[in-house]
Amino acid sequence: MSTSTISVDEFQALEQKVLRAVEIVKREREARAAAEAEVASLREQLAIQQATSESEASIFSKERDAVRQRVEKMLQQMDELL
Repeated sequence: MSTSTISVDEFQALEQKVLRAVEIVKREREARAAAEAEVASLREQLAIQQATSESEASIFSKERDAVRQRVEKMLQQMDELL
């Protein structure tokens, strides 16, 4: 009958490996949480930027239409003079 025994040194080495593995998993989870928070922040910034761009595009479109109408009115007035 053979019994397998683990020496104190082997047990301590195993314990250290487990502790290192736990620390690695902990750091990776923290890094993942930080990355997810950054992604959420960037998505929010992108949404704000898109809304701003759409708003600016709408404003530019309205301004363009107003200028076009003014130019057409001036052209009509010039035609009436001729």
